[in-house]
Amino acid sequence: MEQKPILYSYWRSSCSWRVRIALAVKNIDYEYKAINLVKNGGEQWGSEYERLNPSHTVPTLVVDGHTIGQSVAIMEYLEETRPQVPLLPKDPAQRAKVRQVVETVNADTQPLQNLRVLQWVQKEAGEEKRNAWLQHFLTLNIQALEELLKRYSGKFSVGDEITLADCVVPPQYYSAIRYKIPLDKCPNFVRVAKTLDELPAFKKAHAYNQPDAPENPEY
Repeated sequence: MEQKPILYSYWRSSCSWRVRIALAVKNIDYEYKAINLVKNGGEQWGSEYERLNPSHTVPTLVVDGHTIGQSVAIMEYLEETRPQVPLLPKDPAQRAKVRQVVETVNADTQPLQNLRVLQWVQKEAGEEKRNAWLQHFLTLNIQALEELLKRYSGKFSVGDEITLADCVVPPQYYSAIRYKIPLDKCPNFVRVAKTLDELPAFKKAHAYNQPDAPENPEY
């Protein structure tokens, strides 16, 4: 009997959220194990979790006898091993567009809003400068994402089919709201995010619908 995949996740982690979307879109059943990133200094720093993921980050997916960290690596593994619901287009140029959107969030934006990065910046510079730093860089990167969606989007992020690009947009939209990034000049980003939020798989993966989410979560 095939063992159910195990996802180590935190409800508000945008990287975990991406993987939850991919799992939900592909109709993959899995076991959810919460790793609290803030309680008692963060469960990700414990020796037990370190054995699973030496980067001390979420998500981690245990699947097919493998333990895989990093959200994009996980999503691409799922795409390669469970292609029945494809999240990458067949056309190479379209695939490149999807990956460009993914990496604009994953490589350019996510590291700047990572919890341990923000904690360090606040410790060194104070909360006011941390917020100004975050506002500056997230605004720049979300405006870049908006321009890509202006060029590439149809109904969804790249064309009219759900792709890996759509896995990264809703969590980043949530982060933009949370950190009070102005979105009046990002109509495509807002439109795509709100369209995706209405789909059943995306609702299932939403931060607020996770077992470790607080009873009355706030942005």
